[in-house]
Amino acid sequence: MKPPIGRDTRLCMSLSARPGNAGSRLHNHLYETLGLDYVYKSFSTRDLPAAIGGVRALDIRGCAVSMPFKEAVIPLIDRIEDSARAIDSVNTIVNDDGVLTGYNTDYIAVRDLLVRHGVSPQTPFILRGSGGMAKAVAAALRGLGFSEGIIVSRNPDTGRPLATQYGYEWSAELPEPGAKLLINVTPLGMAGPDSETLAFPEAFIRACDIAFDVVAQPVLTPFIRAARDAGKKTISGGEVIVLQAIEQFALYTGVRPDAAAIRAATLAAHGPDVAAALEGE
Repeated sequence: MKPPIGRDTRLCMSLSARPGNAGSRLHNHLYETLGLDYVYKSFSTRDLPAAIGGVRALDIRGCAVSMPFKEAVIPLIDRIEDSARAIDSVNTIVNDDGVLTGYNTDYIAVRDLLVRHGVSPQTPFILRGSGGMAKAVAAALRGLGFSEGIIVSRNPDTGRPLATQYGYEWSAELPEPGAKLLINVTPLGMAGPDSETLAFPEAFIRACDIAFDVVAQPVLTPFIRAARDAGKKTISGGEVIVLQAIEQFALYTGVRPDAAAIRAATLAAHGPDVAAALEGE
């Protein structure tokens, strides 16, 4: 049983321009399940240096960092771990007696998912998108040894430098079908105006072996549904958001929950679709 909140309770938090509830629900559910004397709360801020100063001064154990703070926070902390250095972006801060270390658990989650799903580094890929998460994916691919890939982005100011940085081709438009790994890191398929848009045309899906969509809301995007209907292996954004949060949880607490605890916490925080995605259902 989790101890009642008291003076020894460790606080973890998140900083975001638009705080949500899912992270708090997942972490607090695990604290309760595992009997850990922690509490998690989400915040926003208009003063990032003061907020990070508070993390240090109040001995807040961990801090998740969301947009638009992932790069701006780097000069305010003491150390950068390899996962954050690979993409010059921090989404997790761990406080060890006033020393703040930055990690990027998005990078870790993407890397681990590609390994877990048995995706060979010899697999040719198309990555569609060039924003911050695209950078995490591209860095993870390069770190695993993927050498044959195309970054597709209509914006040459972000797409071309991203491809150059990680040693891939860049194209403003989709090439011919044939890539065996398709990765969507755009809003296509996300809840909202693009919710019914396929991230890749059907010809690309028929030709691929693996479809990876980082969009998590909804988990079953048109791209993921079409790939499953075609009998393709899929990796969903639901898996990414949960596994990156579990990595944060382990960094903060030193405890790595088992599969049953993760599923129960995911169900409480995100609902049945994301919980099912973790098991490939």
